[in-house]
Amino acid sequence: MKKKIELIGAPVLFGQQKFGVDFGPDAIRYAGAVERLKRIGHEVIDSGNIEVPRVDVEKIQGPQEGLRNFEEILTYNERLMNKVSDSIEQGHFPVVLGGDHSLAIGSISAVSKHYESLGVIWYDAHGDLNIPEESPSGNIHGMSLHVLAGEGDEQLVQLGGFAPKVTPDRIVLIGMRDLDYGEREYIKQHHIKTYTMADIDAMGIQQVIKESIDYLKDRTDGVHLSLDVDALDPNETPGTGTKVSGGLTYRESHYALELLQQSGLITSLDLVEVNPLLDQGNHTAEQAVALLGSFFGETLL
Repeated sequence: MKKKIELIGAPVLFGQQKFGVDFGPDAIRYAGAVERLKRIGHEVIDSGNIEVPRVDVEKIQGPQEGLRNFEEILTYNERLMNKVSDSIEQGHFPVVLGGDHSLAIGSISAVSKHYESLGVIWYDAHGDLNIPEESPSGNIHGMSLHVLAGEGDEQLVQLGGFAPKVTPDRIVLIGMRDLDYGEREYIKQHHIKTYTMADIDAMGIQQVIKESIDYLKDRTDGVHLSLDVDALDPNETPGTGTKVSGGLTYRESHYALELLQQSGLITSLDLVEVNPLLDQGNHTAEQAVALLGSFFGETLL
């Protein structure tokens, strides 16, 4: 089915400390995202980038107590939430181009407003389930999903005036291979459906996606896919800030997205953590565009 896709850039780096991830949205555009989606047959609206606060170089890199860049993150996530919500109200399929993964606080807060029982697939090397007390860096991109599940700083948790945005029983984690102790305990305590790389090696990506679809389809009325390019192995996506060896392959990820597209469950999408300053010839952005192609129904014949 052809869609009206709206690309929304979130050129943000405040959730972490490495420069360049704020160039991710434009790198993805430069790699041909609009043209590729149009070739598949979709209508594409490129809404450009949301306005983000000014970057203070010394503040980004310097020592900081508590949640790093909290005010900036709260400000831009509110703007992103409003933009994504407006996109959904217009009947568009929102695709948020990042930018670091703290942007999911805004995007998923927006999507959750429009569904009674939103599900989330977190396709990532990391769980992003940290809490401030257990994060010496204070980097909020490692806390996004915990905030969305209703725990963390109250202003972030209550973004949009309600919480939680997603309950643990409607979350699926795919590609996990770097979890802190507190995250592991949270996952076990809340029985979050989790597929580590060991699970994917043992079961195969087809079975993992099939089980994920079966798990979510009867307990959700919409599913948001939040895809961090570091879910793939660094050999596949070198241009990202928190590389972890032993990740998903190019072919596994494309097949996973093809299966998710065929399920008809996915209602919105983040594509995050592309950092062209750490990349090789914009290769990671090109991979991101190819993943978009697979998700939106690109076929060989």
